Amino acid sequence: MKIVKHIENYQEQTPSILTIGTFDGVHVGHQKIIANLVQQAKEKNHLSVVLTFFPHPRMVLQKDIDIKLIDTLEEKQKILASLGVDVLVIHPFSKAFSRLTSLEFIRDLLVNTFKISKVIIGYDHRFGRNREASIKDIHQYGATYSFEVEEIPAQEISSVNVSSTKIRNALTQGDLKKVNVFLNRPYQVSGFVSAGAGLGRTIEFPTANIKIKETYKLCPPNGVYCIQSKINDKSIQGMMNIGMRPTVDGKTKTIEVHFFEFNENLYEQSLTIEILHKIREEQKFDSLDELQNQLEKDKNKCIELFDSESFNH
Repeated sequence: MKIVKHIENYQEQTPSILTIGTFDGVHVGHQKIIANLVQQAKEKNHLSVVLTFFPHPRMVLQKDIDIKLIDTLEEKQKILASLGVDVLVIHPFSKAFSRLTSLEFIRDLLVNTFKISKVIIGYDHRFGRNREASIKDIHQYGATYSFEVEEIPAQEISSVNVSSTKIRNALTQGDLKKVNVFLNRPYQVSGFVSAGAGLGRTIEFPTANIKIKETYKLCPPNGVYCIQSKINDKSIQGMMNIGMRPTVDGKTKTIEVHFFEFNENLYEQSLTIEILHKIREEQKFDSLDELQNQLEKDKNKCIELFDSESFNH
């Protein structure tokens, strides 16, 4: 998949079939739309193009700096690539961009730049300055500029919208089972391994301290989770604690991962953690021995879950 940052850098001459959206989570609803896009583009020998925006329009227009996204930009790119999209265009969303008229948007961008033969778009999609144009207008532009318009029907749109909201709600409640069903894959967090306090090693549970640089990434609530990660092309199982480490009077929130049957140095490496199941809430123990005993139980619980094939699709 080719990634183009900024619409002005798009240089392809082949006609395209295009869809537009923020696609946060690229969940089952999105996947259906993308599969349809990719298939139709292949049949016509055209390019399948996804136009998305970053930062999220709500961050710019509503100054919603607290909005948390299901995927980081990098995670979204990987998922869209795995679905067979030819070109992902990431356009920096700005107030100036939001002021384009519908004519400028359709004629200058979709028709002249992307050479669209078809646009696949939600029945309720509005665009252009002050969201002036509706699906009816797009059909009229389609007649003028010779491109087809495929509407995504209301029931599919509602399943797309509801899923993003449902994923956020389920995640904030720690219901990873529901989250992973909606995503059709395990929820991920990605970050660099940084030096921690080294406490885990003293109680025989060495941990990798994960630092996520994207502050807009939505993280599960504090607690202990069953996880897996690909390290050197091998799938390694483990468990993760998100929280304040109350047993040692921690002052800041940390994400610490302990891998089973693994003893390599991971400092400064970038890891993607797949979160499969919440084991328990974070709790404070009276001693490190008590904490160690509980971690032993957590580990056994995780191994049981892996052995029971709970996570095998």
